[in-house]
Amino acid sequence: MTTGRRESLRGRNRQAVVAAVQSRPRCSRADVARVTGLSTSAVSTLVADLIEAEVLVELGTKASGAGGRPAVALGVAPRAGSLVGIHLGHADLRVVLTSLDGTMLMQQRHFLDVDHEPAASLDQLARSTAELLAAADVDRVRVLAVGVAVSAPVVDSRALASPPMLLDWGGVDIAGVLGERTGLPVHIGNDATLGALAEWRLGAGTAVDDLVYVMLGEGVGCGLVLGGRLHTGASGTAGELGHLPVVRDGKICRCGARGCLETVVSKRALVSALSHTRGLEAGVGTLLDLADAGDRGALRLLTDAGDVLGKALAGVCTIADPSLVVVGGDLTARPESSEALLVAARQALDQALPPVANHDVQIVRAELGSRAEALGAALLAASRSGIRLSEVAEPG
Repeated sequence: MTTGRRESLRGRNRQAVVAAVQSRPRCSRADVARVTGLSTSAVSTLVADLIEAEVLVELGTKASGAGGRPAVALGVAPRAGSLVGIHLGHADLRVVLTSLDGTMLMQQRHFLDVDHEPAASLDQLARSTAELLAAADVDRVRVLAVGVAVSAPVVDSRALASPPMLLDWGGVDIAGVLGERTGLPVHIGNDATLGALAEWRLGAGTAVDDLVYVMLGEGVGCGLVLGGRLHTGASGTAGELGHLPVVRDGKICRCGARGCLETVVSKRALVSALSHTRGLEAGVGTLLDLADAGDRGALRLLTDAGDVLGKALAGVCTIADPSLVVVGGDLTARPESSEALLVAARQALDQALPPVANHDVQIVRAELGSRAEALGAALLAASRSGIRLSEVAEPG
């Protein structure tokens, strides 16, 4: 067994111990061994490491069920451990360090080559994780897990074949490779779905149990929270709003179809239109700068995009019946310029909803901004580790 795999296995065992302690208040080392199937000696070693790292605490003695010596009860420390969340985008990489309740402690951003190839990018993921922990002065033993948000449908912790935004990543075992290189348990999920998770748990959607999250980036992603649960569908592709056809005989999309929503509404589409009309090399910053300055052409691009988005959302909202639509991503990075897009989207949605829709669906700007997907990845890591975010024990 390689060193990386040995460390990854140790990380998973450590994760299992923490989950067992959290799910069974005041459990003993023997209880943990029974629950996890690990040997008592392995549990003793792991618990000692976790106490030293201030992830677990001893809570005093508890009565022994067999009439023997009282056992020492264990609990999760009030400020126990950390999580790493990563958003692997089309041209950049965002890494966040959070506490177990999702509070962000530090973040970093690294730019990547467009359509970056897997080997070099996985190296960068591992380096970025190590750099973040070093910058935050956090020992790796305190990190319980890593979550990675990717621009692809995900089933059973693997990206599906030929994802449109990450062209060469079909079948790449991101969790396995990164887990071996970092020595930590790694879990992956779709970026828009994880953006929805973050906005629901930490951002604009904390007061509702049914929301649609739309991510306007290089493409258009969509995540669904229905009945207080993330909804990913039978094959992990629920919410692929960006590939809904909206323009007959429209532009060819990266997926191979014509007239997909993201050929009209995405950052790529709007920046391309701006560059074409102005005869200049533009980025999303240029578009937002012009819109903030009141430029009519830039505002028209955002307004038209909002109109198309609102009409596309009408079908989603009719079927899913959400209380709230949260719009995030680079195109809503600034409150002023994003308002043109959001106002148009609200008007188009209101007009397109059928009479059977018996309540107004609010459309709001995302609160977490560009951090949403990485924070959602950290929340995924917590969930897959058995961490219940609101149930961290106080010693006593």
